[in-house]
Amino acid sequence: MKAIVITTPGGPEVLQLQEVENPKINDDEVLIQVEATALNRADTLQRKGSYPPPKGASPYLGLECSGIVEAVGKNVSRWKLGDQVCALLSGGGYAEKVAVPAGQLLPAPPGVSLKDAASIPEVACTVWSTVFMMSRLSAGETFLIHGGSSGIGTFAIQMAKYQGVRVFVTAGSEEKLAVCKELGADVCINYKTEDFVARVKEETGGKGVDVILDNVGGPYFQRNLDSLNVDGRLFIIGFMGGTVTEVNLSSLLARRLTVQAAGLRNRTLENKAAIVSDVEKNVWPAIMAGKVKPVVYKYFPLSEAAEGHRLMESSKHIGKILLVP
Repeated sequence: MKAIVITTPGGPEVLQLQEVENPKINDDEVLIQVEATALNRADTLQRKGSYPPPKGASPYLGLECSGIVEAVGKNVSRWKLGDQVCALLSGGGYAEKVAVPAGQLLPAPPGVSLKDAASIPEVACTVWSTVFMMSRLSAGETFLIHGGSSGIGTFAIQMAKYQGVRVFVTAGSEEKLAVCKELGADVCINYKTEDFVARVKEETGGKGVDVILDNVGGPYFQRNLDSLNVDGRLFIIGFMGGTVTEVNLSSLLARRLTVQAAGLRNRTLENKAAIVSDVEKNVWPAIMAGKVKPVVYKYFPLSEAAEGHRLMESSKHIGKILLVP
């Protein structure tokens, strides 16, 4: 098969389409003929050499895909040849075929093209596991999403609105904020021209929000704590601004705040399967009802993966970028 290979750690130009061996499946896995895969920030880190795949995972990039089941292991009962699916991956999506543990597959949702279904698994599993399963965001609460126009952000806005939550977002341009508003965001803050802490306090009568989903890290840590309500929960899923900061811990104690952080890729197979199952139960109905839709910015052929990475690193996109073999 053909796959994108990292020839050496570096910039987007190190991504090359090459002939490689077909993946082999074990008894608990499914082989997918890939229809599309989506880019994630983690892919750019792996390309640079700073985010190696977990032990035993595919060496190729790609943390989610959609496609058609081509083969199933002997212990697999749910999936059959020809099934249209999408999947959460530990790697391997930037290829024509990928082997996936059976517990990490989802049926391609009706009403979404098979190609666009590739944009859903990683964001759905990330948002559902962090915001809803771990931070317990619930109807009537308030929720701040940093990077509201990202793949994670555009999905989180829609899912939170579906759950009856008041949604705040930050983004760096009026164009991006307009898309967030269209998706249902209630309060849109341009972080380049406004202090998000002041705006959050103003919009909540001085209380702050109940949950924050953050991908910035260090520079936002204290400001995030200052933006939380009593019993507020901060969930960190990225460090785009850096990993080191100085913090005043008194607010944690005074307002009973919770700080959590997690990624998906290095979780156990059992843990991933539990998240995927929960996503199918809770998120799939929202997608099938048309309340949550994929936001796809651009499609590239697999051979132009480097161009996709350049676009992602420019941060000019809104929503997801897909690669199509």
